[in-house]
Amino acid sequence: MTVIAVDRDSAALTLTIVSEFGAPVERVWQVWADPRQLERWWGPPNYPATVVDHDLTNGGRVTYYMTGPDGEKLHGWWRIISVDPPRSLEFEEGCGPPNEDLPATTAEVRLVETPAKTTMTIITRFASIADMEQLLGIGKGEGTRLAVGQIDAILAITTAS
Repeated sequence: MTVIAVDRDSAALTLTIVSEFGAPVERVWQVWADPRQLERWWGPPNYPATVVDHDLTNGGRVTYYMTGPDGEKLHGWWRIISVDPPRSLEFEEGCGPPNEDLPATTAEVRLVETPAKTTMTIITRFASIADMEQLLGIGKGEGTRLAVGQIDAILAITTAS
């Protein structure tokens, strides 16, 4: 399986997900940089994403929505803080509309290539323990783990074609 470690650190207010892929760093970067590939994994398996705007540049914005099994649309956004293709990405992430009451987080993505694999580390930072508990309580951690677990299949399909 793709995900090799999940670490919840309440003292540091972080959730860290580490995954490994048998693909070069440039190829793994494409699952973030290409909005059509991002749609295929951003969101848990039963909540496919639709990317509306995708400006992966410093100060840029990504907007999307995930459609639940009952047809409910869950909207989200990223504000790009920094991007260094194909090595790193940092963004503020939030929900809404309509659910703008949920707290925003900051996510840092690091991609490190070795001869045999690329390791992707996603560190989500929460502003407070209350924010962390609220978001993890509604499934953010498990949802992200399941979403990342879909990347291997995308890499296999697009590498083979």
